[in-house]
Amino acid sequence: MNDGNGATYNSATYGSNVGIQADAVHNSNVYFVHPDASPHDKYRVGVRLLEDGVPSRAREMISDALAHDYDSAEVRFHWVLSMLSARTYHDLSAEEIKRLHYVSGLLRNYAQDEWKDALRVTFDLLAVLSAPSGETAPVLKQLHDLPPRQHDAILRHLDLMLTGGLKDELWAESLERAAAERFDNDRAGRTWAYFEPDPIGARAVPPRPVSAEAAAARAALPVRVALFVVGGAALGALALIADPLRAVVALLVALGAGGTAARCGLQWWGRDDGPGPAAGAGVPHPRHPAPDENGFTGNVRHEFDHYFSVRTPYGFTSEEWLAHTAEVRADLAAEIAYLYREKRVPVKRVTWLIRYLAEDARNRHNEGTLFDQHHQGRTSAGVKVLTVVALAALGGTALYTFGTAASGAAQPRALWAFLALLGTAWSGQASAFLWLKVRRERYRVARETQEYEDQLIARQVAHERWKARLEMTRPSELEMETWLTCDKTLFVDEALRHHRLRWRDLIAYTILVVPVARSRRGRVRGGPWRYSHFTLRLFLFTRDGIREISSDFTFSDSTRRNEHRSNYRYDALSSVQVTENTSVGYDLELVLTNGPARQIRVKDADTQQLAADENAREISEISLDSAGFTHTFRLLEGVAADGKGWIERHSPDTPALFQTTG
Repeated sequence: MNDGNGATYNSATYGSNVGIQADAVHNSNVYFVHPDASPHDKYRVGVRLLEDGVPSRAREMISDALAHDYDSAEVRFHWVLSMLSARTYHDLSAEEIKRLHYVSGLLRNYAQDEWKDALRVTFDLLAVLSAPSGETAPVLKQLHDLPPRQHDAILRHLDLMLTGGLKDELWAESLERAAAERFDNDRAGRTWAYFEPDPIGARAVPPRPVSAEAAAARAALPVRVALFVVGGAALGALALIADPLRAVVALLVALGAGGTAARCGLQWWGRDDGPGPAAGAGVPHPRHPAPDENGFTGNVRHEFDHYFSVRTPYGFTSEEWLAHTAEVRADLAAEIAYLYREKRVPVKRVTWLIRYLAEDARNRHNEGTLFDQHHQGRTSAGVKVLTVVALAALGGTALYTFGTAASGAAQPRALWAFLALLGTAWSGQASAFLWLKVRRERYRVARETQEYEDQLIARQVAHERWKARLEMTRPSELEMETWLTCDKTLFVDEALRHHRLRWRDLIAYTILVVPVARSRRGRVRGGPWRYSHFTLRLFLFTRDGIREISSDFTFSDSTRRNEHRSNYRYDALSSVQVTENTSVGYDLELVLTNGPARQIRVKDADTQQLAADENAREISEISLDSAGFTHTFRLLEGVAADGKGWIERHSPDTPALFQTTG
């Protein structure tokens, strides 16, 4: 099926997975850190990772900066957020809690500014987690008094920490912000560019080198020309001795006829306008059996068929245009397959060029030059007639000169004239043949060189134009993460309203972002995978049991489909397992006592080739972290192990982490 934005998806059954449709890895340096980078640079990358929804990696980068004495209230604020983002109190280890306590004691050492205020408010919020609702008013006022940047960061990254009555107080504000930012910055018109792969560079078929046959002809040509000159000179000399006047007339006619034959013959036989080396290479004629549908060549043909069918000139239907351009399309598809058939080049990286060639074919048709390349080598009838007449005159002149030289002469002179005529005719024909071959090859190389340069320049311009459009349109990681966070917030609110729950009714909750079958996916270098179609799977943990709600989303416009709801007791969840397969991905398996096991594809396999500075395990962990897998698995694993006893360990009355800082 098609979603109207060029992305294909498969409407599969609940809990099933088919795989991904396409990969797009953008060669961005947004997360790239040189090994010798300064602590400041590492900190900035850590903040960017935190904003883009990769808190575990952000913790590493900011901690590295702190370890190199890059310390301030701002740095500590972002470090605390990275420790708490996408985590609950029960996710923190004893060592991490100890480190947080240590940082809270450092507050007095920092100069007074907005970052120190934000850090103090963060610790005050953690201190009142178990306080009655009325006792939260002072810290909430402090939160609202913070500048928007710090205020919004706290609400976003302490999302799982701030539960119960405190979350109730802040929820309306979170909803308002999510509704306002959900489609901000032209989400519907720009998201498609994120999943477009970086276009591969422009290429054209280079000119073929001079052939061995032409090189041999060029080497043999001087010998044949020398024999022709010697033979012609001997024949002319004998004619001059016999009759000077007739010999001079014959010489003038021979020069005129020879020059005309050379000039016209060069136009007739001295050009080679045959197809280039790519024609027919690897792509069969449209009337032949179709190639493997999954092969690169087959995909190239399908892309050409698609773009030629949607870029038709005025007066043509798609079917008529495809039939009219069958030969042109086959040649172009052969050329692209010849140029780009190499390991790990998906056809989507070449789509920009196929689209350009389809538009170029339409434009050339409108200009009346579409088939010029098939007719440009045709020689006019006048040139052919003139060539034949000149050659006939040249042959007649040679015979006339022989007759002059042999007439009235003694037997030896007639014999020498005959031998001179034979030598001149043989060497002249051989010289003309070799000369035409050399000139034809020289013309071919010049023509192919010019065509190569013209095509390459035009394609480079088209490549830069498409690349610039992608860069201008493609959303940033922060925008993608912001839109996704808004979807999550509004989805959670709808689930709460549907089940008539308040935040104080929840013991815990977790939300998992998983790919939808046949979705497109993309990421920046060093970043997590994001999907054009994804499923939000929400688990609400209450005293009555677990409520699971899932719905499929389209990233571009946040439309939803295939919503499912299920409820089960804590004792019904018997086990949780994770299956890792390098060729498939991560699967989370939920086994219920009253039903079949359910497999949830958490992350697809990393089939895309990694950059030199990327680590496969690290990229996998970043993607799982961004999807919310770690927190979800820990909660479900705890429920499966403890059953209903899990409730006592996750009481909503979470112990306060800190004393208020005042």
